[in-house]
Amino acid sequence: MTSTTLTETEIERLTRRGLRLAQFTVAYNVIEGVVAVTAGILAGLVSVIGFGIDSGVESIAAVLVGLRLAARLRHGEADEAKERRTLKLVAVTFFLLAAYVTFEGIRDLLAAEAPQASPLSIILLVASIIIMPILAAAKRRVGLKLGDNLILADAAETRICVLLSISTLLGVGLFMLTGAAWLDPIAAFVIAIFAIHEGREAWEGELVDDDDDDDEDN
Repeated sequence: MTSTTLTETEIERLTRRGLRLAQFTVAYNVIEGVVAVTAGILAGLVSVIGFGIDSGVESIAAVLVGLRLAARLRHGEADEAKERRTLKLVAVTFFLLAAYVTFEGIRDLLAAEAPQASPLSIILLVASIIIMPILAAAKRRVGLKLGDNLILADAAETRICVLLSISTLLGVGLFMLTGAAWLDPIAAFVIAIFAIHEGREAWEGELVDDDDDDDEDN
C-alpha cells in the first residue's frame, strides 16, 4: 500500500501525521456538528441541521481511519485485510451521506421550504469553508505520499464537507438575494452524485490511481 521509495522512518512519520489529521477531524467535526444542529434547531434551518449530521458522518469516517493508522503504528505494519474492510466501511459513509442529502433535497423541493438567515450558522459555514480545504489538502498530500486509500478516502470526505458548506451557505445567501428556494436542494443533488462517485472509488480501492492520474494531468 505504501510507496516503496519511502524509508520506514518516513512511513512512520507520515502515518503519525495522518493519525493527527484524523484526530483533529474528529474533534473539529464533533464541535461543528453540535453547534450546527443547535443553530439549525434554533433558527428552524433544516439545511444547517443536515450539515451538522454530515459532520457526524465525517467524524465516523475519521474515527475508522484513525483506528487503523493507530494499529499500524502499534504493530509496525498494516493489516491489509482489516484495512480493506475499513475502507469499505468508509465507503458506506459516503453512500449514507448521499442518501441523506438526496432525501433532504427532495423533501425541501416538495415542501417548498425557504431557508432562513442565522448569523451563527453563517459564521460556522464560513469557518468550515476556510478550514476544511486546508485539512483536505493536508490529508491528500499524506495519502498520496503513502499511496494510502484510507487517508485519501478521508480526504475526499473532507472535500465533500467543503462542498456542503458552500452549498448550505449559498442556499441561504442566494435565497436572500433572489428568493429562489430551490437552489439549495439542487446543490444537494450535485453533492450526492459526487459522494456516490467517491464512495464507489473508495469501495473499489481506486482512489490512489485516480489521484495519481490527476497529478500527472496537472
